[in-house]
Amino acid sequence: MKKRSIALIIGLMSFALLGVMAMQLYFLRQSYQMQSELFDRSVNEALNNVVAKVTKHDALNFLNVKAQGIRAGQAGIKNPEGIDNTITQKPIKRRQTARERKIALLRDSLRRMIMHKKVDDELTKLMEGGTVNLQIRLEEFTDEFGDVHGRVTPVIVRSPAPPVSKKPQKLHKYDTVRYTYSDPQFGKQVISIPHINAMWQREQLRKQKERQFREVKKLLENDSLQNVPQGKTTVIENLAEEYGKYGQPLRMRLDPFWIDTLLRFELHNKGINLPFSYEVTTANSDSLIFSKANDITGAKPTFNNGTSYQTPIFSKEVINDPGMIRLTFPQKNSLILNKMTATMATTGGLLMVLVFCFGYTIFSIIRQKKVSEMKTDFINNMTHEFKTPVSTIMIASEALKDSEIVQDKSRVARLANIIYEENERLGSHIERVLNIARIEKNDFKLEKKPLDVNEMIAVVIDSMALKLQKANASTVLELDAENAIINADELHFSNVIYNLVDNAIKYSVEAPDITISTSNKNGQIVIKVADKGIGMSRDQQTKIFEQFYRIPTGNLHDVKGFGLGLSYVNTVVKRLNGIITVKSEKEKGSEFELKFQLV
Repeated sequence: MKKRSIALIIGLMSFALLGVMAMQLYFLRQSYQMQSELFDRSVNEALNNVVAKVTKHDALNFLNVKAQGIRAGQAGIKNPEGIDNTITQKPIKRRQTARERKIALLRDSLRRMIMHKKVDDELTKLMEGGTVNLQIRLEEFTDEFGDVHGRVTPVIVRSPAPPVSKKPQKLHKYDTVRYTYSDPQFGKQVISIPHINAMWQREQLRKQKERQFREVKKLLENDSLQNVPQGKTTVIENLAEEYGKYGQPLRMRLDPFWIDTLLRFELHNKGINLPFSYEVTTANSDSLIFSKANDITGAKPTFNNGTSYQTPIFSKEVINDPGMIRLTFPQKNSLILNKMTATMATTGGLLMVLVFCFGYTIFSIIRQKKVSEMKTDFINNMTHEFKTPVSTIMIASEALKDSEIVQDKSRVARLANIIYEENERLGSHIERVLNIARIEKNDFKLEKKPLDVNEMIAVVIDSMALKLQKANASTVLELDAENAIINADELHFSNVIYNLVDNAIKYSVEAPDITISTSNKNGQIVIKVADKGIGMSRDQQTKIFEQFYRIPTGNLHDVKGFGLGLSYVNTVVKRLNGIITVKSEKEKGSEFELKFQLV
């Protein structure tokens, strides 16, 4: 049931991740299409601008040819072959007629009058706010020494604007300037001096210019096109019709340098700086006029319907061939992708984070599943390990209740010895579980003191003599370390050696062959416990120090234990500032190496 639940969770998470990835890919695709459409719009606008300028330039050339032909005809020069006179002949100056000179002079006069009228109007507006009076006050006095002193003080007095009335005020021709001064004998005196009013004078000039303006305008109206006879109104229409029938070939009407310059200029204005290839052909693409390839070999560029742009040059041509210009960008995709760099980087980073979170979640689920399975195996093994000594103790206790067995002292002693051994075995199992619990709670205290490693190894091997003898084990001790004193906890260090030797016995198919050696190297003592058992793979070597992990032995269940021994060994060695490593090969055995600093 748990496996199905985990598989369902992983399936749902995978489906959600694939959905997010699909949405991101759809977003990138839409963004690419939008950038491509913007690029296409900019290119088409640039092409339309180029075509409009080429058409305008061609029309100007046509008008220049016509004007040159008319001038040549007026000067008595015949041009029956229709050669472009703007190129082969210099413009011919002719004398203006009296009527033309008259119109030109009238137009100049009209321009000057309009300019003066604007100036007068501005001066009039400035004076509409009221009149300005300038008074100059002259003061003289004689000091105590008989010196005469004078002071001139200008005073500007602005009179308010006259009230607005529907009836315009009449301007008088003459105005009066009054000078006021103080006479020592007669007092305040006023001198009045009449002069022509400046405002009246400006008004007269304005009226005179208006009359001249109306007269010049009337003369120009008499010579305007509106009074030309109706038979001459079709001159422009005739020119347009003649331009539509302009029979000059496309090769003569188009300038390659001019078109290339316009293309580069318009594309640059649209922010497109990519290299491009183009060609100018007839409307049916059956004749190439000129082209420009993007490569250095000068080969004819290829134009696909999906990646090229085209537009007719003279779109209003009906009789003549309008021509066609085609444009292609070989590096269009690279430009669009460069513009999408930030978007793609953001999307890629988000997808990487999602994939990492998904992978980490799956890894955690699988790991928790394995831990759960190992804990289940641990409980099963622990139950089995506890059940065996308890059952043995129970059987021995029931045997002791038998009166016949009680009378046999040898049998009683043997049963008592069995009860003692199984009780000791049960206490050992309990102590191991308690030690692991203490390690997990960080309630693991070591009482370090100087210990002789060689002596401790010999003591542990002596205590395991019966077990080694029962397994027919061959034990070789090579205790060659001259300096073997380290700081360690006696109980836990002996447990480390005990667990390593116990594992060597468990995982040996035949009679165990165990070698324990010590040596000094680089100020350390090196302890090696080697066997010739079933060995381990590389993957198993990375997991043997994990809690509850046990080396699988196929369908055989004769290897007893909780999967806590090597985890306990690894923890104790690290707490003693030591290093533990393992070397192993399948079917060849294993070797555990421990390194501790010397005292």
